[in-house]
Amino acid sequence: MESVLAKYENQVNVFSEFLEALPDVDEPVWILGACYDLKEKSELLSDVRSRLWFTYRKKFSPIGGTGPSSDAGWGCMLRCGQMILAQALVCRHLGRDWRWDPEKCQPKEYHRILHCFLDKKDSCYSIHQMAQMGVGEGKSVGEWYGPNTVAQVLKKLALFDDWNTMTVYVSMDNTVVIEDIKKQCKQPGRESRSRAGPCGRGEVPASGQSCSEAQGMTLQSQRPLDWRPLLLVIPLRMGINSINPVYIQAFKECFKMPQSCGVLGGKPNLAYYFIGFIDDELIYLDPHTTQQAVDTESGSAVDDQSYHCQRTPHRMKITSLDPSVALELLKKRNLRMFELVEKHPSHWPPFVPPTKPEVQTTGAEFIESPDKLFESEEEFEILNV
Repeated sequence: MESVLAKYENQVNVFSEFLEALPDVDEPVWILGACYDLKEKSELLSDVRSRLWFTYRKKFSPIGGTGPSSDAGWGCMLRCGQMILAQALVCRHLGRDWRWDPEKCQPKEYHRILHCFLDKKDSCYSIHQMAQMGVGEGKSVGEWYGPNTVAQVLKKLALFDDWNTMTVYVSMDNTVVIEDIKKQCKQPGRESRSRAGPCGRGEVPASGQSCSEAQGMTLQSQRPLDWRPLLLVIPLRMGINSINPVYIQAFKECFKMPQSCGVLGGKPNLAYYFIGFIDDELIYLDPHTTQQAVDTESGSAVDDQSYHCQRTPHRMKITSLDPSVALELLKKRNLRMFELVEKHPSHWPPFVPPTKPEVQTTGAEFIESPDKLFESEEEFEILNV
């Protein structure tokens, strides 16, 4: 307990230094739809450290059995994708006002969410699942991903997640089509059945179980589920070589929306998870820290200390951001950065809602040369969620 308290006190001191270093302006701080006055240091601190923070890890089980056992140098975009999706799940199951406290027991839904992202092959959104699903998108295991690839990977993996039943819609050509979203969110009526199990109390899933199988709950209802919660991903390009100033205010407005899950952006081969802003600076969580993989085989509860940022959050000028980002929203809203239309454009190919793909990966898809880790022909776009 003393070591936990020491970490907590150190975290408070670090964030206090961060708050004191914020610009001396009268502007409020916005974090994922929540507004803070600089005098509300404790509330702001609590919000930032409650976001799930995923970074490089080392010494996890080899991906695919014979692949890499660390994602250092190539997995930053995947980790940012994990953070954005985790934020959506937290908002759905725990609510935006939920806060993490290392001295208190967390709800079972929190542990269930965390288990979905653990670094092992049986977790729904693990680095293992994301890397191998990316093979179908033309990316070798161990190759750096662009934001569009990550968005497509999340869209496919969500189809296998029976617990959350969330659907991920990725817009095309800066256009969000309401008709297509309705088709994707609508699903045939089915009964909600689940099983009782020890993981419903936050324990580690047994070997060979997925997070949706391991995290059981008692049968509560058999009502038809005919609508999937939506995670809307909007790839945007807001300039050529730098952000066009005309987009800056609209971009900042995205962080004020209560539905916002953040922004995935940065620069080619360097991805960050942006969670807010103050004045003309963005606040972001950085995945470029290599931590030891957390032991999930001992049968004990997961030590979640390393999944919450215990260092100073980074800031950068909005004008320094690459003009391509991905905006992620839990709901739709018409902003000038993209177009919102009711009907599917007639000149587009027919819209086909995603279905579960066949996942067949072998050791042949692993990257052949470390030199390719920092090569990417994929155009960098900002993912706004």
